[in-house]
Amino acid sequence: MKERRKHDKKIKKNKKSNIEKKQVISRKEETIKKTKEERKFDDQIEGRNSVLELLESGKDINKIFVTRGEKHGSINKIIAIAKERKIIVVEKDKKQMEEMAQEENYQGVIAIVPPFEYVEIEDILQTAKERNEDPFVVILDGIEDPHNLGSIIRTAETAGVHGIIIPKRRAASVNSTVNKTSAGAVEHMKIARVNNISDSIEELKKQGLWICGTDIETNKYYYNQDLTGPLGIVIGNEGKGISDKVKKNCDFLVKIPMKGKVTSLNASVSTGIIVYEAVKQRMIKK
Repeated sequence: MKERRKHDKKIKKNKKSNIEKKQVISRKEETIKKTKEERKFDDQIEGRNSVLELLESGKDINKIFVTRGEKHGSINKIIAIAKERKIIVVEKDKKQMEEMAQEENYQGVIAIVPPFEYVEIEDILQTAKERNEDPFVVILDGIEDPHNLGSIIRTAETAGVHGIIIPKRRAASVNSTVNKTSAGAVEHMKIARVNNISDSIEELKKQGLWICGTDIETNKYYYNQDLTGPLGIVIGNEGKGISDKVKKNCDFLVKIPMKGKVTSLNASVSTGIIVYEAVKQRMIKK
């Protein structure tokens, strides 16, 4: 009887050990898979407009993959420019392309590029100096959705913003989704990725920039605030808004009027409203 109990305990212990081993292996596999996915996102640009913008920007492209078969429209332009720039173009079956694609609507073309090159804050300020303009910077405090980041980059680029600052941790970074959502604007926008947003704001202040934060609790509406001159506009996280530490570091806070039952706007929409108010004020001042 005792021997049987010992045997049962041994079997139970072995089962538990095997389950734990499987869980460890599963976690390792998940980590490896995640790392691979992140790496793929970092060096893959998809969609005709995004790849065309990339080609026309003159930036490095390792290789372009296109779906095998009859070619129509802008895909022919992509192939022509690629050949002109001596970039390798590889045709693949539709199934192979679908396995490679990160987006459903990759439009039959995928470009493999070196990882996105972030810049320093000094490079952003230098761009303003070269254009002989007051520095105009967008600071993102924890934007997590890559679609939001892409939309913000697109808006900022069309508005003439000199650069965008994003944090390294707990925030979206530039990947293929961001590139596609930005409609290729990523290729024309300087983006700095920093360790600490508050420290970066202090650095901008030393360079003479006024820092405008967005906060629903403040009393001043964005259109009643002077947004001309050297300026940094801070946009907060989609759900939490600007962190308290960053908020305290802003020179002034503004809000957007809310007339409906919903008391918040999408981060990219908020960015567009305030950034273009700054554009309007700058144009009037001229």
